[in-house]
Amino acid sequence: MLKDFILPDIGEGIVECEVVEWLIKEGDLIEEDQPIVDVMTDKALVQIPAPYAGRVSKLYYQQGDSAKVHERLFEIELNGVESVSEVVSAPEHTVEPVAAQPPEAVVSQSEDFILPDIGEGIVECEVVEWLIKEGDHIEEDQPVVDLMTDKAVVQIPAPTAGTVLKLYHPQGDIAQVHQPLFSIQPDHQTAPEVKSVESRAIQSNALESKPEPASALAASTNPVASAPAPAASIAGRGKALAGPAVRRICREFGLDIQVIPGSGKDGRVMKEDVIAYRDGLSTAPESQPAPTVPTTASAPVVASGEIRVEPIRGIKAAMAKQMTLATSTIPHFTFGDEVNVTALLALRKQLKPKAEQLGVRLTLMPFIMKAMAMAIQQYPVLNSRVNADCTEIHYLPDCNIGMAVDSKIGLLVPNIKRVDKLSILEIAAEVQRLTEAAREGRVQQQDLQGGTISISNIGALGGTYAVPVVNAPEVAIVALGKVQQLPRFDDAGQVEARSIMNISWSGDHRVIDGGTIARFSGLWQSYLEDPASMLLDLS
Repeated sequence: MLKDFILPDIGEGIVECEVVEWLIKEGDLIEEDQPIVDVMTDKALVQIPAPYAGRVSKLYYQQGDSAKVHERLFEIELNGVESVSEVVSAPEHTVEPVAAQPPEAVVSQSEDFILPDIGEGIVECEVVEWLIKEGDHIEEDQPVVDLMTDKAVVQIPAPTAGTVLKLYHPQGDIAQVHQPLFSIQPDHQTAPEVKSVESRAIQSNALESKPEPASALAASTNPVASAPAPAASIAGRGKALAGPAVRRICREFGLDIQVIPGSGKDGRVMKEDVIAYRDGLSTAPESQPAPTVPTTASAPVVASGEIRVEPIRGIKAAMAKQMTLATSTIPHFTFGDEVNVTALLALRKQLKPKAEQLGVRLTLMPFIMKAMAMAIQQYPVLNSRVNADCTEIHYLPDCNIGMAVDSKIGLLVPNIKRVDKLSILEIAAEVQRLTEAAREGRVQQQDLQGGTISISNIGALGGTYAVPVVNAPEVAIVALGKVQQLPRFDDAGQVEARSIMNISWSGDHRVIDGGTIARFSGLWQSYLEDPASMLLDLS
C-alpha cells in the first residue's frame, strides 16, 4: 500500500523549510524511525525520521528545494509490519500466509481519515472523547469524535459509511492536522471482509512476535539500572537525534533531551528512553549522600506526595497566550464607578413574562449590551483597534460585543454580532444561545471571532470588583460586579435602598485617556439608570 508522508510542524510559526540532504533514495528499503532527510528552517537544522517501515517509491523534492509544512514530502510503500527487521526475524508461520495469498487478499481495504483544517492557524487538537470504538459500523456524517482546539470543541463527522478498523489516538492524546485520525473500511469496498480480517490477523501475529525494546525491558526489570547516565558520557554526541513527538514529551516533563541516552539507531532518543530517564530520576538510590544545609530551629519539611505535572492545552493554552500578549503589549489603566440599576431591574421584571412566552430568557445583559452599543456611537474610539506598531487607529463599522463565559473547558469569549442593529429581544436570544453553547464547550468558530469590545460578568460568580485584562486586539473591557442592595441618599437627602452594581473599565492607554472613558462610561450609565432615555436615541 502506498502512503504519502506529510511534513509535520517542525517549529512554531515555521511554514516551509529547505531540503538540505536526502539520506535515502528512491527504491531504498527503510526502517521505522530511520533518518530520512535533513531540512533547514530559519532557526535550525532538523532531521526527519521515517514514520513507517517500507520501500521509498518517490521523493517529492530535490536537494535545495523548499518543502511546505503539511504538504507531501515523500511516498512510501508500506511493508504491512512495523519494521524491516520483523520480516526477517518473524516466525515462519507468520510470513508464509502472506506469500501464499493473492496480492489483493493481503492489501488492506482500509482508508485513513486525515484530520482536515478545523480553524485558521490550528495545527493540533486534543482528543476529548471518541463517540465510536474499533469494530463499530458507522453511517456517513455520524459524529465520530470530539476534538478540543485552543478555541472550542469541534465534533468531527464520518466521511463515509463503513467499519471502524483503528483509532490512532487515545482520549487525551494530541492529534495533528493533516495526519491520520482513524482508519475505516468503507461499505463500498468490493473485497470480501474476511480478507481484511485475515490480513489484520497476520499483522497482529507479526506484532506479537516483536521483541520488547531493550530499553523498556531494562526499565521494567531493573529500575535502578535505568537511572540517567552522567551528562559527561554523552556530551560529545552533538545535537540530540529525536522526533518532534519525543521532544514535546521532554518539554512536558521539563527534561533536557541533550542528557538523555538514546537507544535508537545512531543514538536516537526514543519515547521509551525519555520515560526510563524520568523514572530513573524518581527511583535514584537513596544511599547517595545529600548536601547538608545548616538549619536553625525548625525541622526539615518532608513532601507529602509527588508533584503532579499537567500540560497546558486547548482553551487554557490559548488564554495563557492571549493574556501574555495583552499584558506585555498593552499599557492598561482602570476606571471604576457604580451604577444604580433599580429602574432597570423594574423594567426587566415588567418585560420578562412576555419574553418567556417567546421562549427567551431575559436578563440584564441585553440591556447592558444595547446601552453600550448606543454609547459607542458617540465614542467610536471604544470600538476600534490599532495596528502592530500603533501608528494607525482602525474604527470598526460593527459593534460586536463579547461576553466572557466560564465553560467546562475554560474561559470562552463569544461575541454577539452587530448589537447596534439588534433589538433587546434579539440580543437576549443570542445571549441565551451563546451562553448555553459556551458552557458545553461547543461554540462555533465564527462566534469567537470578530469581537470589538468585551464584558466580563464577574458578578455572576459573586464578585464585586475586578481589574479585567483587555482582550487584544480590542481596546476596552468592562467587568460587572454583583448587584447589591445598598443605602443611598435621594434628592431630598433621605436614605433609601438602591440596587447598585459596581463596574470596572480597563482600557488601552495608547489610544484611550481617562477623560474619554469617564465620559463614555457616564453616558452608558445614564442609559442603564434611566432605561426610558434609550428610546430617544434608538434608530
